[in-house]
Amino acid sequence: MIFFKSRIEREKITVGAMIKLYCRLEHGNDRTLCKECQKMFEYAMTKLDKCPYEEDKPTCTNCTVHCFKIEEREKIRQIMRYSGPKMLWEHPILAIMHLVDNRKSKKAIEMS
Repeated sequence: MIFFKSRIEREKITVGAMIKLYCRLEHGNDRTLCKECQKMFEYAMTKLDKCPYEEDKPTCTNCTVHCFKIEEREKIRQIMRYSGPKMLWEHPILAIMHLVDNRKSKKAIEMS
């Protein structure tokens, strides 16, 4: 169940779902990711595995460390901007959990 996953695991599932949704709707790939999206997926998973915050990881929007290279950061922003609103319909639990995590990380930053 998604509620009981670690913060990093939830982030991986959410980012993966966003990339898959983007690839399906923008590139027409239903079953597999295109090479470009597969590369972004692997890159994002590697970066999440190496996150210095580990379980205290804020959402990327609220993060002070920019671990993605500039080109990849812009591409993931594009994917998130496109997929984010659609996630409420496609993956409502993931979308709501991400919004909750985002709110928690904002509050944690404000308190520090």
